[in-house]
Amino acid sequence: MDDFLKKFFPKVYIRKNEAKENNYCKFDDQKLQLFTSSLYLAAVVCSFIASKCCKRFGRKRTMQMASVFFFVGVILNAAAEDLAMLIIGRLCLGVGVGFGNQAVPLFISEIAPARYRGGLNVCFQLLITVGILIASVVNYFTSQIHPHGWRYSLGGAGLPAIFLFIGSFIIVETPTSSIERGKKDEGLSALRRIRGVDTVEKEYEELVRATEVSNRVQRPFRNLMKKNSRPQLICGTILQVFQQFTGINVIMFYAPVLFQTMGMKGGESLLSAVITNAINSACTFVAVFGVDKFGRKFLLIEAAVQMLVAETIIGGILLEHLKATNTIPKSYAYVVIFLICFFVAGFAWSWGPLGWLIPSEIFPLETRTAGFFFAVSMNMICTFIIGQVFLSMLCAMKAGTFFFFGAWVAVMGLFVVFLLPETKGIPIDEMNERVWKKHWYWKRYFDEDGRVKDIEMH
Repeated sequence: MDDFLKKFFPKVYIRKNEAKENNYCKFDDQKLQLFTSSLYLAAVVCSFIASKCCKRFGRKRTMQMASVFFFVGVILNAAAEDLAMLIIGRLCLGVGVGFGNQAVPLFISEIAPARYRGGLNVCFQLLITVGILIASVVNYFTSQIHPHGWRYSLGGAGLPAIFLFIGSFIIVETPTSSIERGKKDEGLSALRRIRGVDTVEKEYEELVRATEVSNRVQRPFRNLMKKNSRPQLICGTILQVFQQFTGINVIMFYAPVLFQTMGMKGGESLLSAVITNAINSACTFVAVFGVDKFGRKFLLIEAAVQMLVAETIIGGILLEHLKATNTIPKSYAYVVIFLICFFVAGFAWSWGPLGWLIPSEIFPLETRTAGFFFAVSMNMICTFIIGQVFLSMLCAMKAGTFFFFGAWVAVMGLFVVFLLPETKGIPIDEMNERVWKKHWYWKRYFDEDGRVKDIEMH
């Protein structure tokens, strides 16, 4: 929004309107990048605290904490009078993201039956994409309200924070979390309520046994560093790296910037962002129904090919037709928009939701919160890096930026083909025996009888 840029980033506003300014460098500003990326820096720092809160206070209480930080951040952002206040608000939002991303995927994985776990976890990503879509629609309409439309846009984020806060009091704590904190009766009651039947004794006893093993683990973070936990740790964290280095957040963060770089006006660029976000939401539905039908690996590999094709062609078009001070021909601009939507569609039914689903289901109970902490932290670190350097990267590499991300997509596709095991329909407590022990490479980290090596117990 021009009013927002004029108030907080006047140098960017001036450069944006200068015809002689390099198309790729109009928005290159460290403060603007810090505004975007500071949220994820706070999320990284708070992920460790959030993982401890998940273990000590439960998933439900951690979500309540997240909602409070979200609401504080919204108030500060909507009322901001200077850049410092704006950044502080973003940092508070980042704390909320750190707590929410730690608690919500674990909550879903622990309440879901194995046959529905994939689809329910994908709903987490689906609702995120719906939120992004709604935000882009709000941005489009509030950009026409001068001069304070941006305040309404930032303040609107308070509504989902309120829903999260109220909802966190309605839901039940997961049986696993209740049992591991010594509240076995609450765990049994929660399991009966979630399953809708009273005859849950067998599943309950399995949860109790698994939790007792988990509670005997002395140092979950140290155990996570041991050789026996390396398969889950590597796969869980590398998926987060790959998810961000697809370049998706270049599209999500800076879609209006990219479209304005191609010569579109502010309103047109915001509308184009709405279209790409609508594609993002719609195609996530494919993952909801397809993840437990086609499996994790198929969706990831297909999407890697699709995204690689899209980014390579986009890079080629920009390299040939978008120079320093011209605007791209309209026909090619529409092709680029189509290819961006094609790219987003592939991400939406694969790397977006599965980047969260797989780490939430591959760690055994004794290292689950610690393992998921590392996965969430890696995601936030990579998101921070992308948010902080992309505009400078676009200025320096120009169209080559898309070739850079395309190369990452090629690497991650090969990783999935050779090193990522399929986890479709496998109960979490059977992952070691049925997945890791049978994988051609990762089986070397397990004894011949399938037991995990070297877990420290007390």
